[in-house]
Amino acid sequence: MSDPLKITIHMVSSLDGMIARADNSMSWFETTDLYEKGEAGLDVWEFLKTVDCYIMGSRTYELALELSRSYGWAYGDTPTIVMTSRGLPVERESVETYSGTPEALVNDRLKPSYRNVWVVGGAALTKSFITAGLADEIRMSVLPIILGGGKPFFENIRQEYLLHLSNVVAYRNGMVELCYDLRK
Repeated sequence: MSDPLKITIHMVSSLDGMIARADNSMSWFETTDLYEKGEAGLDVWEFLKTVDCYIMGSRTYELALELSRSYGWAYGDTPTIVMTSRGLPVERESVETYSGTPEALVNDRLKPSYRNVWVVGGAALTKSFITAGLADEIRMSVLPIILGGGKPFFENIRQEYLLHLSNVVAYRNGMVELCYDLRK
């Protein structure tokens, strides 16, 4: 029997829980902090090879496309599914759009084909996976900054969810990664 599907929600946020500035600028991702007790960091490229598929919303996709023009496509050749009801440009063979529900996506497309899926944005899509009981884990990478406003990670979730802390890693750049399992 193969491993069951695991759906991880991953987000980078400020300490005050913002995932984006109001203008979507990304300069706050660059940290100059130094935490000497922190880990040097993992080999990001090796780690990303463990992700079978990425899921993102249309606005996250549009921002990723814009950023790819300066920094390259962050998701490599890993299959990426953009959940949208709009017609969006698809510029890579590894990207496809999907206009159904998260439940249908998981049952029809993800379970038969993938084992390790990451939902990488945005807040509305994250909320839909959590409230439908589809997410298994939340990985939140907290950067050493308070933005004081912007787009919150858990916007209007309006329900309590019990979590189990499964891992914490502090890095030398001041980022802390918190990994929580969602209790079902």
